[in-house]
Amino acid sequence: MRVVLAEDLFLLRDGLVRLLQAHGFEIAAAVETGPELAAALAELDPDVAVVDVRLPPTHTDEGLQCALDARGKRPGLPVLVLSQHVEQLYARELLADGTGGVGYLLKDRVFDAEQFVDAVRRVADGGTAMDPQVIQQLLARRSGDDRPLARLTPREREVLELMAQGRSNAAIAGKLVVTERAIAKHTANIFAKLGLEVSDDDNRRVLAVLAYLDHGR
Repeated sequence: MRVVLAEDLFLLRDGLVRLLQAHGFEIAAAVETGPELAAALAELDPDVAVVDVRLPPTHTDEGLQCALDARGKRPGLPVLVLSQHVEQLYARELLADGTGGVGYLLKDRVFDAEQFVDAVRRVADGGTAMDPQVIQQLLARRSGDDRPLARLTPREREVLELMAQGRSNAAIAGKLVVTERAIAKHTANIFAKLGLEVSDDDNRRVLAVLAYLDHGR
């Protein structure tokens, strides 16, 4: 699996290169600026891009914008964005086209090698990987006067949070130490209470939940 990596801090970039290579990824390019990222994405046709939001020369959201431009030219290009802080706008922009192959993680997550590599693989496979803190902020924003969310049981909220991160029923069952059948029942109840269309496609249901939490109904 070929990766284009963009990170301006040398030590972090070098560490990510070594980590990904140790888990069987091929590093097609490891760059440090926005223009270098744009060129690499256009020329190398990677399987997935791992991109720092803020890159030189602007140090604003150049990495994100390069990734979004590349997805515009190659719809569905898998992109995992890394950010120092939670910015819901970044998540919204990534999800705007309603397709998968996107992820948004805080940089702290890269220190958990298993979690980070799982997110890269999930995004490369067309799935969604959203940072737990992003989901918690979206839930907190909607919870105040949201009657459908208020009807969820504590266990259903746990399942909703894990589902919104991009986890499959099997992964959620493993995390909560219950059966997949139990999770399937919880997810059906969640979709019914939130008025969302039930889907067997993991990525479609993630996008539906995120759209509900971010934009409302």
